[in-house]
Amino acid sequence: MSPGVIALLIVVPVALVLGLIWQARQGKVRKSGGEENVTDNVPDGLKQRLADAPEPDAKVTLLQLSTTFCQPCRHARILLADFAGKTSDVRHVEVDLTDHPEWSTPLRVHSTPTTLVLDHAGRELFRVGGVPRPQALSEAIQPHL
Repeated sequence: MSPGVIALLIVVPVALVLGLIWQARQGKVRKSGGEENVTDNVPDGLKQRLADAPEPDAKVTLLQLSTTFCQPCRHARILLADFAGKTSDVRHVEVDLTDHPEWSTPLRVHSTPTTLVLDHAGRELFRVGGVPRPQALSEAIQPHL
């Protein structure tokens, strides 16, 4: 066999496995420590955006971090807005990181969409990378309502 064929036989399965691992992680709820107030580490612009959003007294905020040309972000927006509309004491706030890329570092966001689920005090309860899975999101939020 030629070296090119051998390389192809190695690279394709490795890429397939890595792709499957990445896909399996998308939409899963990842727990946070909850001690850190997310809004303490971000610029005033994001604090103001959260304060100006509808339903400031909601128990849980779904803070969706998106970018302009992100197709999964559109799907996440529809899902999260619908979820917040059907669940009392939950609000959905979307922030476009295209306009504020400096916010991604303090929020530890490396890909979009990422949804930070915050309690009333602004502490991160958990986060979801990718488009959330509705059932998993519902189960994770219930104890906080």
